[in-house]
Amino acid sequence: MNFDISTHNQTGFQSTEQPSVLRLLSYNIQAAIGTSQFHHYVTRSWRHVLPDWRGLQRLDRIGHVLAHYDLVCLQEVDGGSLRSGFVNQVAYLAELGRFEYWYQQLNRNFGRLGQFSNGVLSRFVPYEIEDHKLPGLKGRGAIVAKYGNDKHTLVLVGLHLALSERARFRQLDYVRELIEHYEHVVVMGDMNCRSEQIIDTPLRDTHLKQVSGDHHTYPSWNPTRNIDHILVSPSLKINHVKVLDYDYSDHRPIAMEVALPDTLADALAEQSLLRSTSPN
Repeated sequence: MNFDISTHNQTGFQSTEQPSVLRLLSYNIQAAIGTSQFHHYVTRSWRHVLPDWRGLQRLDRIGHVLAHYDLVCLQEVDGGSLRSGFVNQVAYLAELGRFEYWYQQLNRNFGRLGQFSNGVLSRFVPYEIEDHKLPGLKGRGAIVAKYGNDKHTLVLVGLHLALSERARFRQLDYVRELIEHYEHVVVMGDMNCRSEQIIDTPLRDTHLKQVSGDHHTYPSWNPTRNIDHILVSPSLKINHVKVLDYDYSDHRPIAMEVALPDTLADALAEQSLLRSTSPN
């Protein structure tokens, strides 16, 4: 499904500088409910339904982390229900971090009891945004944002994959078809599988590359599993990647800085300049 960007969610902050690098971040924030030990899955399970007065405080701390990045993909974000104090967490974090653009993908709608979502925060306004429901049981989705122009396009895919290996295979086959014709691609999110498992999925048939080494993100209090990933095309030179030492969720955020080819950097700058000079 495509959306008209001219009428979608924006914060009003404009950036027209030519980017030479992009700072990427993927973070499963678990709706800022604050699980920091395994027993909290039981003792704090009520926070999945009812608001906690510290929730907004934790969300503020998460927002300060996100503010240092250019493109952010969020998983397990609440779109504004009882458990979040009816705060749309994607919009709140965008405002806090002064992101120019945000998008919320609602995947499980439980009305006032839960608005289970993915989100994208961006310093740039995409020229196209797509909302995809992934194969398998309801509740898994991917956001596809396209930046630059038709000739020099950066494609960002933010997703949250299923727990089942069979379902993940189908979902990544779907993603492979979405990105197969593009040169500059970033895929990031909670993939619920380790790096060595990704090799055995349809993504092996793409040009995407993983970083070497283990970057464990789960559980946040003692990370032993690398299930949150950022994959990029060879055209985007990886400067560095790291897992950030924060325990505001049961996952830690994973961050990457990539250098852009000149043609893509020019396209992003030109798109931002056109937006800044166009009438509202």
